[in-house]
Amino acid sequence: MKREEFKVVSASAVGTAFEWYDFFLYASLVPVIGGKFFDGYSETTQTVFALLTFSVGFLVRPIGAVIFARLGDKVGRKAVFLLTLIIMGASTVVVGLLPTAEQIGAAAPALLLVCRIAQGLAVSGEFGAAVTYVAEYAPRNQRSYYVGWLSGTTALAFSLSLAVQLAVQSAVGADAFASWGWRIPFVISVLPLGFSVWIRSKLNESPLFLKMKEQGSHAKAPLREALRDKRHRRMIAVVFLMAAAQSIIGYLSTVYMLTAMRTSFQVDSLTISWIFMLVFLIGFFLCVFFSWLSDRIGRRKVMISGLVLAAVTLFPVFNALTGAANPQLAKAQSNVDVILRANPHECSFQFNPAGNRKFTSACDRARAVLQTSSVKFRREDVSGATEVVVDGRHVTAGPEMEQNITAAVQHAGYPVAGAAIKVSGITGFLSLPALKVVALLLLLVAYAQMAQGPAATAMAEVFPTRIRSTAMSLPYQAGVGIFGGFLPATVVAVGAETGSVTSALWYPVVAMAVGAVVLFFVLPETRGVDLAEIGGDNPTTTDTATAPVAHEVPGE
Repeated sequence: MKREEFKVVSASAVGTAFEWYDFFLYASLVPVIGGKFFDGYSETTQTVFALLTFSVGFLVRPIGAVIFARLGDKVGRKAVFLLTLIIMGASTVVVGLLPTAEQIGAAAPALLLVCRIAQGLAVSGEFGAAVTYVAEYAPRNQRSYYVGWLSGTTALAFSLSLAVQLAVQSAVGADAFASWGWRIPFVISVLPLGFSVWIRSKLNESPLFLKMKEQGSHAKAPLREALRDKRHRRMIAVVFLMAAAQSIIGYLSTVYMLTAMRTSFQVDSLTISWIFMLVFLIGFFLCVFFSWLSDRIGRRKVMISGLVLAAVTLFPVFNALTGAANPQLAKAQSNVDVILRANPHECSFQFNPAGNRKFTSACDRARAVLQTSSVKFRREDVSGATEVVVDGRHVTAGPEMEQNITAAVQHAGYPVAGAAIKVSGITGFLSLPALKVVALLLLLVAYAQMAQGPAATAMAEVFPTRIRSTAMSLPYQAGVGIFGGFLPATVVAVGAETGSVTSALWYPVVAMAVGAVVLFFVLPETRGVDLAEIGGDNPTTTDTATAPVAHEVPGE
């Protein structure tokens, strides 16, 4: 990597890592934020609401893509990723200063929602501008390798956010962190914000964009130009599908697994932070590796392999994770038969985005206790009173129902708090259970990096320079927002409704399998494409750009 290219990649990666650090800081603190901003609900409902608020940041991302990517194609890539960086940093600092629901009531989650919307808009503009910028600088036979350093910052930022939490928690203590210390990682992000803005301000504009501006061939209306041509529209649909498929395994292996380790496997927050900090750090280098590999064997092979492997092995990996993280829990879920018998009209659906429903019926109360203890149960609809049957032992509705259910499931074999694995430092990884958990999580993260790493480059390679940022960003953000962003909340809510976390995994398994099959038939191989030769970049050509035809990389 030449000096100028190294400067471009490193400066772009630093800024992108900071933006994703801000974005994922919220995700890694979902259980804490749920308790602070959605108190008054059951633990599972708090988690669902907190994840839905996280998902709102994805819902607005197509809007951000239209606004910022259009600017990227009109005024330049550099200006856009400086602007989005400032918006993201300011929103994150504000989250750390927000009063909680206990202090100002319903206004607290409303203000949190506003901050999440600002973060979603900012990160949507960041992706198209940064990826386009690096792709247009990189040598064509190493393009994915260069972009891979940028794509990998997603995992690196997650690791960084956990490292900061560990440091703060160690400094103030677990109780203080849960009370007020969680604010510190948000507030101190103002420091890396200043550094990131400074280092990105030193970069030059993309040479392909500058050449296009000199020739007067830049798009006056990039969105309209991208949508009016049939072949551009076809590539937009392909990018949407690619983004949806890779985001499912991406957010399943990160946000959802982070939440599931806390809520479903009952692992303590400190242990989770240590484990995921290591896993995501390794995940960063895995992304670079698989991106490099796609420069050698092709984007399609690497991406589709990741999706297929994830779909085939997700159930056994998840079950093995349960056994490694909390063996007593896994044994109880396999051996203890639990039935929730209730009138279906008394069982409120947990997926309540409006947050205006109180879960106070006997069915809701019983289900909340079962979910808190990670009990696997099945539902039976009856017309009579609610009851829970634990290995033949009946617990009926009443004022002490919660305590009786807890006693019954623990008597049947479900563990009390503290039965899961514990890691409190580097030496904690020397135990076999901890190593198994790390290895299994790394497997899921590896699948995600196989899909995500090459995908970012492939998306940039199917559009001409004049509309590249807009045409790539809009379908990417829509695909990620609809499928990836809402996946954690959907899986948690479905698991709560059915009584089985594993049954909820059918959604991502089927989605990834379908995505892999469809991409196999519609995704063109773009390895070796010369970005300057893709139709539509030369002012003497028409606007009927075709999908790129892959060239052989020189020397291969």
